[in-house]
Amino acid sequence: MELPVINAEGQQGTPLQVSDASFGAKFNEALIHQVVVAQQAGARSGTRAQKNRSAVRGGGSKPFRQKGTGRARAGTSRSPIWRGGGRAFPATTANFSQKVNRKMYRGAIRSILSELARMERLMICDDLKVDAPKTKDLVNQLKKFDQGSILIVNDSVDENLSLSARNLHNVHVLDARHIDPVSLVGFEVVVMTSQAVKQVEEWLQ
Repeated sequence: MELPVINAEGQQGTPLQVSDASFGAKFNEALIHQVVVAQQAGARSGTRAQKNRSAVRGGGSKPFRQKGTGRARAGTSRSPIWRGGGRAFPATTANFSQKVNRKMYRGAIRSILSELARMERLMICDDLKVDAPKTKDLVNQLKKFDQGSILIVNDSVDENLSLSARNLHNVHVLDARHIDPVSLVGFEVVVMTSQAVKQVEEWLQ
């Protein structure tokens, strides 16, 4: 299959030939949902923690005698019903990561890229570079796409490009090796360079 290419002047260039397996796959909503949820779950820190009655300092001795005080019997001042005591059901640290097979992960990437291409939300450009880390220069280049939030996928790490997009809240830059499902579905348009497309296609095969 062929994907349209936008040249430096914003005009239609020579179409890029890509494989149907990588950019013409069927849309698998269940697989994409599972992989996206797994990635978001893996990003959770899970570091919340509270103390139970045994973890709270103090309370080793009986606060008062068993009988004769008129109060309810108590064995420790660190009971959950006491002020300053431990929690009855404390929150503990947890690992929320979910296992995703490599085949499933790559299948989700194929499905997302294919659906973006069908919806005309995947745009290919010959090259996207800025000579200096200036946001104004990048904004001028992005005008030819005339879209909202944009994910730029470059073939390699470009420091000037990353620094130029740092102050744009609706623009994010990734290199082809670090694309992920959450980033691909989180932007209105994905702009990829021709070399980045070839790298992703080689990785997905």
